[in-house]
Amino acid sequence: MKLRSGLVAYVGARTTRTRNARGNGLNVYRLGPVAEWTHVQLLEMENPSFLAFDRSGCFLYTVHGDADRVSAFAVDRASGELVLLNEQSTGGRNPVHLSFDPANRFLVVANHVTSSLALMPRNEDGTIGALCDLAGIVGEVGPHRAEQPFPKPHQVEFDPSGRWIVVPDKGIDQILVYEIDAGALKAVSTCPAREGAGPRHVAFHPAGDLAYVVNELDSTVAAYRFDARSGRLTPFQIVSALDESFTGNSRAAEIAVSPDGRFVYASNRGSDTIAAFAIDDAGALKRIGSWPTAGRTPRFFTLLEDGVLLAANEDSDTITAFDIDAASGSLVAKRATLSVGSPVCILVKELR
Repeated sequence: MKLRSGLVAYVGARTTRTRNARGNGLNVYRLGPVAEWTHVQLLEMENPSFLAFDRSGCFLYTVHGDADRVSAFAVDRASGELVLLNEQSTGGRNPVHLSFDPANRFLVVANHVTSSLALMPRNEDGTIGALCDLAGIVGEVGPHRAEQPFPKPHQVEFDPSGRWIVVPDKGIDQILVYEIDAGALKAVSTCPAREGAGPRHVAFHPAGDLAYVVNELDSTVAAYRFDARSGRLTPFQIVSALDESFTGNSRAAEIAVSPDGRFVYASNRGSDTIAAFAIDDAGALKRIGSWPTAGRTPRFFTLLEDGVLLAANEDSDTITAFDIDAASGSLVAKRATLSVGSPVCILVKELR
């Protein structure tokens, strides 16, 4: 394991009793060459549960899980430390994901439990303006009585072209596609998932013509052709993210495509593993294997350009580092590199 110099990691954590959380807010760390973590800063706040940079990389933003707002921060170029700029309401409850359009003019947020997508302007100074559009989501809910009582958008991910916003909705077993049109969100297309699958997150192939969706409730990964001209998804494969021998309860969480476009990774909360798949020339997936994360409930993971995977184990209060074998895609050399309460998101930036 050998990381570049100048890497700073931002770790969001659950903090509230209702989440049975042990986190203390948003923490900033410097990352050493073998994933040594040096604490730099703590910003105490409620449930900073998903983080994102704007397109310039000069500003960082977080949604606050179970609340109704997003916070904006300036990033110090020398130290990586954060300075709070402002907060804005997302117009709904439990915002869970956020993304910026390619022009860096708008922030899009998924409000998970109030079934809506928020569109908010980004100002030149990095602050977020008041809500300019709120798109409600409707649809027939899935069969899972506890997890699918209403539409539950879980992610707002721009495709590589930057035109389309892909929204996996766990509650209605649909993958929705939107675009920003004249300062408003416009629905473009829908693609059904399997009944009870619970689509959670999507990851695009670097080429832009393939998308892979992790389904939370049935722990599967679905492969789609993506038409960047129309914004439409066409499914062509679905595979399990769990080992054939696993018979317990598990919920899939995160998905990512390797930067070279050769592999897909997905995390499982319950089996507490990261599954890996090879992508063939047609875009189909072939399972490579799965590896324990040395912790419980890997809600999130991120892939670094250095060939390292960092997994956030929410219920064992650890972040685990893996080397990725460049030839096979396998995970190797795992070790718990950081103890931190209830980690749920990791964002890494190289200071320049």
